[in-house]
Amino acid sequence: MKQKVLFVCIHNSSRSQMAEAFLNEICGDHFESHSAGLEPGTLNPLAVEAMREIGIDISHKQTQSVSDVLESSQRFAYVITVCDETSAERCPIFPGDAKRLHWSFLDPSALTGTREERLAGTRKIRDQIRARIEMWCDEVCPAEAVG
Repeated sequence: MKQKVLFVCIHNSSRSQMAEAFLNEICGDHFESHSAGLEPGTLNPLAVEAMREIGIDISHKQTQSVSDVLESSQRFAYVITVCDETSAERCPIFPGDAKRLHWSFLDPSALTGTREERLAGTRKIRDQIRARIEMWCDEVCPAEAVG
């Protein structure tokens, strides 16, 4: 049976969505990944574009609230916050028995500059999230499940 993982950030617009997609792709045989936000917004179009560039389509995803997930009574093996350090105090604490992890990533919506500069920054954050997911999967997934 797959273990459920919830990725949480402030808006559920980019970091948690990317992490959810990567975990489902990299170690989907072992985990069922979800994401939510404290103040859900809309998907960040630059995150959608950055993911599409590497063959992952998150454009159909909806943002959801942590409170909606709480009300659904789902149980998670892991709750992983992906807020940046400056937003960490706003990152929600999720109740229950789940193992809690915090991985700090910059918020793509906070990037400044031209569209191309913000897209380049979003790509960098995307690649950092992917690398962290790959490293974590190497640690916790059975060897045959990672791929």
